[in-house]
Amino acid sequence: MQMVEVENVVKSFDGFRALDGLSLSVPQGAVYGLVGPNGAGKSTIIRHLTGIFRQDSGEIRIDGQPVYENTAVKSRIAYIPDDIAYFPQASTADMMRYYRRLYPSFDMERYEKLRGAFSLDDKRPIRRLSRGMQKQAAFWLSMSMRPDLLILDEPVDGLDPVMRRQVWSIALADAAEHGTTILVSSHNLRELEDVCDHVGIINHGRLLLERSLSELQENVVKILVALPDGVSLPQELQILHQSQTGRLHTLILRGRTEELTARLAACQPLFMDAVPLTLEEIFIYELGGADYAVREIVL
Repeated sequence: MQMVEVENVVKSFDGFRALDGLSLSVPQGAVYGLVGPNGAGKSTIIRHLTGIFRQDSGEIRIDGQPVYENTAVKSRIAYIPDDIAYFPQASTADMMRYYRRLYPSFDMERYEKLRGAFSLDDKRPIRRLSRGMQKQAAFWLSMSMRPDLLILDEPVDGLDPVMRRQVWSIALADAAEHGTTILVSSHNLRELEDVCDHVGIINHGRLLLERSLSELQENVVKILVALPDGVSLPQELQILHQSQTGRLHTLILRGRTEELTARLAACQPLFMDAVPLTLEEIFIYELGGADYAVREIVL
């Protein structure tokens, strides 16, 4: 079952297409990492999913229902943006009382239980807190809402390593125990690799690929291979990136490790080793075909 369904969504601003036929789907209970370069459309689609923007065309559904101007659906969503914004003089306790009136699922018992997880004075105005403490307040309030869908945009930016682990522990426990669906957009791909089970990569307002993280890592592999003199690489390989030092070829290939190593074994290599790629490497090489390769700059 899909919690989030985006079908062929288009959104333009002053003639610029921020979303250009974007489609993606987030399974219920998944922890979904939305990644892409700056300007890819990540924040734009998040603002559609939270009902802030209305698409020019296409469909956006949360648990089968449209989200724009749908109070019932919005009451099931919690959103933590990159830049936290609350009422100017409001404290965490003030916002708690405000959200209790808006969110039927707001859990006061949980709010009190989470008090010990965050080293905050909930009577202090949020605007006077540091950026990291503001993020803590946002997590405290959002997790107390008991949302069915938690949407996070650069969620742990500004948090120290201990608090990062704390908030992820709480969020992932909700996903595992209560079926909370989490969609997170972040440039910290190493961290996403630790927490996500599904990944979508977007660029220029379109989806490049969308898979479970395990499947994604199984279908792109780095192979180091040294071939005998006069022996060439098989022509049928789907090479995303290739470099060579002497006889040693470093290949980034699309396909499954077993099949690729079997093809290369037919060349009777002098040396061969397959190395799993990180999510960051997959991101770079997948986008390399979309003019996003790392460029050398001569100074």
